[in-house]
Amino acid sequence: MQINATLINLYHLCHRELWLHYHGIRMEHTSDTVYVGKLIGETTYRTRAGKNKQLEIDGVKIDFFDPKTRTVYETKKSNKAEAAHIAQVKFYLYLLDKNGVKGATGIIEYPELRERTIVPFQPEKDIQEIERWLADIERICSNSRCPGVIEQPICRSCSYCDFCYAGEEG
Repeated sequence: MQINATLINLYHLCHRELWLHYHGIRMEHTSDTVYVGKLIGETTYRTRAGKNKQLEIDGVKIDFFDPKTRTVYETKKSNKAEAAHIAQVKFYLYLLDKNGVKGATGIIEYPELRERTIVPFQPEKDIQEIERWLADIERICSNSRCPGVIEQPICRSCSYCDFCYAGEEG
């Protein structure tokens, strides 16, 4: 099973969305939130593409990597799902470490908030945790049944909201 950064991110947000996305049921094209996030990623830090490299490691694309400082840069719209963002960057750092790039760090930037979060990688702790995520993602996605609705506040802004709550009395 090919696990990418999107699946890592979704694993930390909603197992139902993870399962749906993995099985090809995609709703992101209907979401203004997703569109705005992509726009921010494409229009912020315009000089970054010239200074950094896009890497593909084990089938996973890292958009911005500075090989001189061994830093992964990730741009996000909001910090509301920061734990999922950190997990995504730690996954990138895990892949780099696994492929011989030791001592890399990550930075998550939230340009609209003018904030950034430093994401260190601690191999002795992080490798085991990430490998548990990978095993759990495989278990969830291999299941023939879709996980249930999580009914959290984040659901209201999710691109899958209408799909998940179709037929619900509201």
